Amino acid sequence: MNPVSGKCFDVAIDHGFFNEPAFLQGIEDIRKAVDVIVHANPDAIQLTPGQLKYLQRVPGKAKPALVLRTDIANVYGKELPATAFSKMIEEPVLQAVRADAACMCVNLFRIPGAPEVTAQCIDNIIKIKMEAEHYCMPLMVEPLVFRPNSEAGGYMIDGDLDKILPLVRQAVELGADIIKADPCDRLEEYHKVVETAGETPVLVRGGSKAPDAEIIGRTAQLMQQGVAGIVYGRNIIQHPRPELITRALMELVHHQIPVEEALLLLEKNQAPV
Repeated sequence: MNPVSGKCFDVAIDHGFFNEPAFLQGIEDIRKAVDVIVHANPDAIQLTPGQLKYLQRVPGKAKPALVLRTDIANVYGKELPATAFSKMIEEPVLQAVRADAACMCVNLFRIPGAPEVTAQCIDNIIKIKMEAEHYCMPLMVEPLVFRPNSEAGGYMIDGDLDKILPLVRQAVELGADIIKADPCDRLEEYHKVVETAGETPVLVRGGSKAPDAEIIGRTAQLMQQGVAGIVYGRNIIQHPRPELITRALMELVHHQIPVEEALLLLEKNQAPV
């Protein structure tokens, strides 16, 4: 969390973990992708054990903090596999400590037709929580409600608040230090997610790629409802100017500048790449 604003902007660059070709767009050259985001200077960057070196070898103490992705799943494709899973990396807390991470991230899925994956997620959180407490390593839990694959044609998030709220609360009850949750369909009601999480700060996921105006407007509306920040991935790494959209969103998150000012910041600095 930013020491001045108390808010956080975490850029997720952990998509290559999940074995989906579409997720690699914008991060084909992971070293370059990380370097660009480091230069834009968000509060944190979310990476996997195999790719965190590109952040942590940057000299000096001013670089973004590391959020370590600790679990890997195979549920993001157009069809659920015959055997769906969410597996934890080996000794995740020790890996986080050794890598000088500021936080760990783990999923809590609710997937129609795959209750066994939810059970695996709960097992993962239960196993990691006590060790995280022992080493004073914060745990970010990511409650995700999926729409049925038959209805949505692949990995799509369900924005039904009645489904999001109980899963967020379950994550808090399991011991989450931070919640990373999706926006809901009725964005003006997102304050209910914040209320359900209580004293546990809520960071909002960015989800699928969207136009700049939509992302900027959505972020501003969410910040006004008391969220602690955002975790955006594809809307940063697949942007024509990742460093520029990062800086505009940083102004929104930490200084809550008007939407028009954020969009003007983007328009003024957009140039042919």
